[in-house]
Amino acid sequence: MKKIALSVLMTALLAACASTPAPVVDPNAGKNASSVASTGSEIKTVDTTGTTGVKLDPRLTDPNNVLSQRRVYFDFDSFTVKSDYDAMVQAHAKFLVENRDYKIILQGNTDNRGTAEYNLALGQKRADAVAKLLLALGVNENQIEAVSFGEERPLENGDTDEAWERNRRADIVYNGEQSK
Repeated sequence: MKKIALSVLMTALLAACASTPAPVVDPNAGKNASSVASTGSEIKTVDTTGTTGVKLDPRLTDPNNVLSQRRVYFDFDSFTVKSDYDAMVQAHAKFLVENRDYKIILQGNTDNRGTAEYNLALGQKRADAVAKLLLALGVNENQIEAVSFGEERPLENGDTDEAWERNRRADIVYNGEQSK
């Protein structure tokens, strides 16, 4: 009974913190994770001045710039950042070091297998893993927030290998953006 009450409380707290996401465009579609199907839209600029008055740099949305890539995909039950994402993470670190007014939220996500509690913890570990890399590359810790959405924000619904692969990720979201 205590577990149920705790689960209900955690769900209520997460729901209270949630915002309604806008439909968005996936800048990573077809990039980096060749085994991951590309079907959707997720990150979109919604305010060119951001929440702190910082004008969103056009490099962040230029599809020809590595900075437009915002997703780190993970293997099943893993929070290890694959070397495939080194160049992307390094580019974001360099950008953040050079632009200290920018802040990011790293949003950890999982597929729908596992308990809600397990998935929230795994999503947090995924966001934290990307944060640790950025910190090691010189990004100031006050520029990074790492959160977990667990299985609550899937890119693709369904119980297929392709859907699960797309949902195991960490999203990099800059000031003035929302993600799905």
